[in-house]
Amino acid sequence: MLRSASTAAPCWKLLVFFAVVVPCLMMSFVLEEAAAGMPPWQPWPSGGGDEYPYCLSWRVMVEANNAKGWRTVPPPCVGYVWAYTAWGQYHRDVGGVADQAAAYAAGIAPAADGLDAWVIDVDDTCLSNLLYYQAKQFGAYDPVAFKAWASRGICPGIPAIRQLFWTLRGRGFRVFLVTGRDEETLGAITVANLAAAGFSGYDRLIMRGAGQRGQSAVAFKSAVRRQLVEEEGYRIRGNVGDQWSDLQGDVAGDRVFKVPNPMYFVP
Repeated sequence: MLRSASTAAPCWKLLVFFAVVVPCLMMSFVLEEAAAGMPPWQPWPSGGGDEYPYCLSWRVMVEANNAKGWRTVPPPCVGYVWAYTAWGQYHRDVGGVADQAAAYAAGIAPAADGLDAWVIDVDDTCLSNLLYYQAKQFGAYDPVAFKAWASRGICPGIPAIRQLFWTLRGRGFRVFLVTGRDEETLGAITVANLAAAGFSGYDRLIMRGAGQRGQSAVAFKSAVRRQLVEEEGYRIRGNVGDQWSDLQGDVAGDRVFKVPNPMYFVP
């Protein structure tokens, strides 16, 4: 049966789009990367053929906290991590964590004293640094470069965690945002960035002070939580972060929720 001209026209348009336009866009991206002195991204690692299962296993070990102390994404897995974070699965996984946290919170009735609280990390939990890490091919942490990036105040909010944030606020929980960012140099811009990204109305943003520089993330965040619980009387019902160091140590909370992050490791 022959198709009518009106039916065939959209098909030809789609064929032209995928046969001509998409390859041109991809080539343009490759040329831009080459001009910047960077190798082009590949959707999956290439070489011996075993990289994909290796990288998938490596990411599982990262999320299970079995791969400790790593400083950079393994070179064969750079393309894999880029694809994971850019092509939708990362955001679906974050959404799954947020859904679990919201379901858990729905089963808790905050007490009338207003002391039931949640602690939420900022970088790559509330605010995304994905564009920064993709651009540097997930290389080793560079404090100077990251400070320059964060100082721009353009980190987008992570939609699933923003929704969780507002769900918690709506249920009457106190919400504390805790970050290892330096308060003196990044305090004002972080407040503005959070507001622009849809995070407002939190109870307190807690950042590193001058006396806390050089502390490990576990030591810093444990001290913050101890103060909230032991000195201020809060009950930490939930704790959300993208690093295990956000969730370990003293007074971690009744339940912790790990947001996926195969981009970097914070001890």
